[in-house]
Amino acid sequence: MIDKGYVLTMARYNAWQNRQIIDIVKVMDEADLRGDQGAFFGSILATLNHILWGDTLWMSRWCSDIVAPQRNFEDWADYTGTLGNWEAQRFAMDGRIRIWAETLSNLDLTGELVWTYTATGQEMRQPMGMCIAHMFNHQTHHRGQVHAMLTAQGRTAPTTDIVFMPEEN
Repeated sequence: MIDKGYVLTMARYNAWQNRQIIDIVKVMDEADLRGDQGAFFGSILATLNHILWGDTLWMSRWCSDIVAPQRNFEDWADYTGTLGNWEAQRFAMDGRIRIWAETLSNLDLTGELVWTYTATGQEMRQPMGMCIAHMFNHQTHHRGQVHAMLTAQGRTAPTTDIVFMPEEN
């Protein structure tokens, strides 16, 4: 389904997108970050926390040094508490995703992942490659919601087209 090259590209893309978002949100006021924008998760910061929460959860399934979020499933909206904490944790997670991607082999992308679904406690089984593709798709999907909220506020949203990603990422 996927290969190491895909994972490396998506890890680079994820970090590039998040750096662009950080540059925008770090100069925003709290009301614009936390105000309900009518999006699925309400606010920009809640959506960014949801993405980070999901990344942390998925990465904990693949990397023994990542601890799964200890908060209740419903508590992801305020996962990091502050924008500064989100920025620091996002930067660290993006670096960890890049390191993980660099250490993978194509063989690591085969087989099944077995995990317990946080929301229901149900045991899940899915192909490893599909789970990894899902993590990257999940990020992209919800960053699109952030893009829409930024645009609705009249801000210049980041470039999202992967074909314009700089080579040095």
